[in-house]
Amino acid sequence: MTGEDLFGGASPTPGADAAPARTGGRPAPTQPLADRLRPACLADVVGQGHLLGPEGTLTLMLERGTLPSLILWGGPGVGKTTIARLLAQAAGLRFMQISAVFSGVADLKKAFDAARKLAAGGVGTLLFVDEIHRFNRAQQDGFLPVVEDGTVVLVGATTENPSFALNSALLSRCQVMVLNRLDDPALEALLARAEEETGHPLPLTEDGRATLRAMADGDGRYLLNMVEQVLSLKNTKPLDAQALARLLAKRAILYDRDREEHYNLISALHKSLRGSDPDAALYWFARMLEGGEDPRYLARRLTRFATEDVGMADPNALPLAVAAWETYERLGSPEGELALAQLVVHLATAPKSNAAYKAYGAARRAAKATGSLIPPAHILNAPTRLMQDIGYGKGYEYDHDAEEGFSGQNYFPDGMRRQTFYNPTGRGYEREVKHRLETWSRLRERRQS
Repeated sequence: MTGEDLFGGASPTPGADAAPARTGGRPAPTQPLADRLRPACLADVVGQGHLLGPEGTLTLMLERGTLPSLILWGGPGVGKTTIARLLAQAAGLRFMQISAVFSGVADLKKAFDAARKLAAGGVGTLLFVDEIHRFNRAQQDGFLPVVEDGTVVLVGATTENPSFALNSALLSRCQVMVLNRLDDPALEALLARAEEETGHPLPLTEDGRATLRAMADGDGRYLLNMVEQVLSLKNTKPLDAQALARLLAKRAILYDRDREEHYNLISALHKSLRGSDPDAALYWFARMLEGGEDPRYLARRLTRFATEDVGMADPNALPLAVAAWETYERLGSPEGELALAQLVVHLATAPKSNAAYKAYGAARRAAKATGSLIPPAHILNAPTRLMQDIGYGKGYEYDHDAEEGFSGQNYFPDGMRRQTFYNPTGRGYEREVKHRLETWSRLRERRQS
C-alpha cells in the first residue's frame, strides 16, 4: 500500500481530502455521479438526521470538541465512508483510510507508524477502516493500543452486526453509530441533486420515479448509478414503472444465509406466525426465499413452530407440516414451495398453544431433580414368580375395565408428590382436552379419597 493510498491521494493538510477531487472548483464530469454528488459537509448528508441533524449524536460530539473512536454500522450506500471523511474535516484531523479486504498486518503497522509521525508534528489522525469486520480477532486486537493512547481516532465501517462481528475488547473502546437505510425522502433528495448537477430532469413519470427509488432499496450509491443509466437512454417519452423495470436491474436483496439478516428474518417470520398474521408471515417467508434461503431450512423451522407454538391447540398442524415438507422434497422448487406457503397460512391462522412445549420443559426439570426414583410397584411388570412375590404389579387396575375407562391410580414414583406439567389453554382442540382433564381430575380425587 503506497502513502498515496493510505492518505486517500490527498495533501497532508488535516482534513483536506474530505471532499471529492474537483476540476476548477467543480467535480470532474467524467466522475461517476455518486462521486460528483458526494457531500462536501456533514449538513449535506441525507437520511442520517439522528446522527447529523441539529441535535444529532455526532453533531453534539463535534460541538463539544470530542470525537471518540466509532463503529459506523449500516448497509451499503448509506454514507459510511463519506461521514468518516467529513468527520475528519470537521474535527481537524488527518484522514487516513485502509480496507480490511485488501490490508494485512504490515499495512496496519504502516498506518500506525504514519499516525505516530503526524502526532509528533501536532497533527491528529482519523483512521478509517472499511469492512472492519473482515479483520480477524488478532488483527482487531492490534487496534487497541493505538486507540487507547490516542495515536488515532478509529472509525470502522461495517455492514455486519458489531455484536457478532467485532471483538468485545474493541467494541468497549468504540461507540457504535447505527446508520439508517435511506428512506423515500432521502432518496428523493438525491434525485433532485442529481437533476441539478446534470442539468437534466429525469425522463420518468411519477410512478416511474417512485419505482426507481424502490429499486434502490435504501442504497444511495445504487440509486445514483441507476440515474446515470436512465439519463443515458435515448427516450423521448417519460418512462413509467413497467418500462423502467424492463430497462434496469433491481438491486439484489441483501441476505446472507449465515449472518445476522438470516436470523432477523427468521425471527420476523416466527413472530408473525405466533401473532396470527398470515400476510406478514407470507411476506417474510417470501423475503427469505427471494434472498436464496434453502426451503428445507424453512420447512424445518415451520415444523418446529407447529410443535412449539401451535401444539395441541391444533394437533393437525404437525402432520400438515411434515406433509408440506415431504411435498417439497417430492416436487422441488418452485412447485414445492407452494406447499410450504400453504403451511405458513395454516400455522398463522391456527389456534396457538405452547402448553405442551412448557409441559415438556417442566417435566425435564422434574426428571433431573428427582434422580432415579423407580415407578410405583403396582405399575411394574411381573414376568417372573420372584417379581410377583415381592409385589410387582400388585393392585394394578386395568383402566379399560374401570368405570368410565379411568382408574384414577397414581403413576408417579412413590415418595414424589403428584405434579401438573401440562395446562391446556382452552383454545382450539385444547378446549376439549382441558374439559377431559378436569373431569379426570375430579374422578381421581373422588377415588383416592
